Amino acid sequence: MDLHDLIAALPDGTVLTDADLLASYRQDWARDPDAGTALAVVRATSTDDVSATLRWATAHRVPVIPRGAGSGLSGGATAVDGAIVLTTERMRDITVDPVTRTAVVQPGLLNAEVKRAVAEHGLWYPPDPSSFEICSIGGNAATNAGGLCCVKYGVTTDYVLGMQVALADGTVVRLGGPRLKDSAGLSLTKLFVGSEGTLGVITELTLRLLPAQPPQSTVVASFPTLTAATEAILTITGELRPSMLEFMDSVSINAVEDELRMGLDRQAAALLVARSDAPGEFARREAEIMAAACEKAGATEVFHTEDPAEGEAFAAARRLAIPAVEKLGPLLLEDVGVPLPRLGDLVSGVAEIAERNAVTVSVIAHAGDGNTHPLIVHDPSDADLTERAHRAFGEIMDLAIALGGTITGEHGVGRLKKAWLPDQLGPDVMALTRRIKDALDPDGILNPGAIL
Repeated sequence: MDLHDLIAALPDGTVLTDADLLASYRQDWARDPDAGTALAVVRATSTDDVSATLRWATAHRVPVIPRGAGSGLSGGATAVDGAIVLTTERMRDITVDPVTRTAVVQPGLLNAEVKRAVAEHGLWYPPDPSSFEICSIGGNAATNAGGLCCVKYGVTTDYVLGMQVALADGTVVRLGGPRLKDSAGLSLTKLFVGSEGTLGVITELTLRLLPAQPPQSTVVASFPTLTAATEAILTITGELRPSMLEFMDSVSINAVEDELRMGLDRQAAALLVARSDAPGEFARREAEIMAAACEKAGATEVFHTEDPAEGEAFAAARRLAIPAVEKLGPLLLEDVGVPLPRLGDLVSGVAEIAERNAVTVSVIAHAGDGNTHPLIVHDPSDADLTERAHRAFGEIMDLAIALGGTITGEHGVGRLKKAWLPDQLGPDVMALTRRIKDALDPDGILNPGAIL
């Protein structure tokens, strides 16, 4: 394929064809072993760059793989042979309006950078994936990312008021805007959030902001059994809405303790990190309620602190869980969620699947909203272990669906989970999804192989 016209249409240095550089853009953090090799990488710096790339791709029927920071966990940014990988990592402008409490953000900024920029104005952008320091805000929108505080404050879609998006043929449309209420027309902004680059490429986001988060009280509890921990979770969520309610199992507790040496109970079957940011004395009162719920459920140790640094240390420990467990071996990462009353069934069911397949599966969770992350440790060089790990991967998703849950709460379907999507959605919804995809991307060039 001759790239001359594409190179000529873009600023110097935008198109990369060096083999070593192409290799670095083949996979996202999911490490999809079936990743292909792109024809070129386009490092866009503007909406015009994105639009020009899509016009060229449509004219030549070349697939385009939109990519943010490459921190995705479902293979949504996996390259395919002969495609253009279109990365927005160099699109990094931000404008904050304290009056309307909004920020207009280009997709290449990291989540943490958005948080810091708005904090200078006394404001807060709540969605906080565990990878907030390395994931891009565009990728967050593409997957409808969640995070630790989303049990109380919601996920990415709850903060996207508007966007600019380039469609498959290069047409650029502006959807929504800095208005807290807007019922004009179809809710197309919501359609693109979570679409994983299959309907268009997001080039700008208008985000809703909140006043700075109040100080938090933190409760940390260790449990002798998984059942005791899930009982505490249901009691807490039945009485109040915490600002954080996170779960770690014994494998993740020990992996994190190996890294941090902070005195976590290595004998515990489960650990809960719960926080309240209720105003004034109400935070302490909610923390007391959460501590009492843990004690009643049989916690072996309950710790309560109002010191911000101590509380953040435990939140950081939970954020470290995935990279800490990954040191045990390469991971197959799950992202299944269930209605809260079925959380115990999911956690115990995952343990049974791990035992039946003789694989190590660590479970961490945004427990307050039923979103779990089973982490399957395996060795790709061991064919038998890899087969058992992939079998467990599928059985966990089957279990989540059987419990009325979902195969993904925040990471997206990507390429690694799409085989299970029809089982969750059913044929009619899958057909409707395909009709929407065909209407917006009739040539099928946008992220082929993802979701559908």
